[in-house]
Amino acid sequence: MIGISDIEAAGERIAGHVVRTPTVPSPGLSDLLGVPVTAKLELLQRTGSFKARGATAKLLSLSEAERAAGVVAVSGGNHGIALAVMAAALDVKATVIMPRTAPARSIEIAQAAGASVRLTEGMAEAFALMARLPAEGLTPVHPFDDAVVIAGQGTVGLEFAADAGELTDVVVSIGGGGLIAGVAAAFRALRPGVRVWGVETEGAEAMSRALAAGGPVQVDPSSIVTTLSAPSVSQLTYDHVSALVEEVFVVSDREAVRGVLELAEHAKVWTEPAAGCLLPAARRVVDRVGESARIGLVVCGGNATAGDVVAWAERFGLR
Repeated sequence: MIGISDIEAAGERIAGHVVRTPTVPSPGLSDLLGVPVTAKLELLQRTGSFKARGATAKLLSLSEAERAAGVVAVSGGNHGIALAVMAAALDVKATVIMPRTAPARSIEIAQAAGASVRLTEGMAEAFALMARLPAEGLTPVHPFDDAVVIAGQGTVGLEFAADAGELTDVVVSIGGGGLIAGVAAAFRALRPGVRVWGVETEGAEAMSRALAAGGPVQVDPSSIVTTLSAPSVSQLTYDHVSALVEEVFVVSDREAVRGVLELAEHAKVWTEPAAGCLLPAARRVVDRVGESARIGLVVCGGNATAGDVVAWAERFGLR
């Protein structure tokens, strides 16, 4: 299990390379949900998501030989962008494997940063390819099955716990589970009375299915939310979530896109569906906890284009 000392060490390591993102009360979201809401704006992080933290922590932990060999990562979008950009900043050659369903903009950014991008038919094929490439000498930077990466993502929780006012409940999106594992570990150490809740989208339910099965299982991702579409969680992230997280909700893609529009209208922030799904989950938390709730939202990323959002809104009949 990741401890607070691991997260604090990661924070010291990546300081100066990443942004300490704002933690702000949101009057608009507070009015919308009927309880006080505080947002950790990780969409303002370098590369547009929290992923820069874990990628940087891992890159800085590598030996000279590992860095010289180059690194490889698999991604539905944000981890690939983060690794490509941060590796370029540290003069490390990067290979990024993405499914063809990944956002076109994510592929373009990774390529523009100088990474070699390899596309596969789906996420399962992407992970399979990543498993083979270390044999060619590349150093893997796994998006969530890595203690150093999880500790890096946990610095989100380190900052949130330090900077927020009163909180009773924190809501975090789940793909492979690295972010929520790190955030939950930080809050358990620093604010043990705060409950941490997870949220996935239908068709990207790797963690909720793992919890039901008693361990990681393979799923076939079908959600539009490619940044949450891991084909399975890891034993490492499963262990953290099963021990530290209150419950994992599953919401529809439509609800996630509606959340994107609500965040734009009420919080004045431009997010992606991986963050949009926080709002329907937060409503469920308020239903459970009642009006005493003080909600914290980890707004994980904002790498969606205007065209993406318009297309999703039209697809789901949202205005």
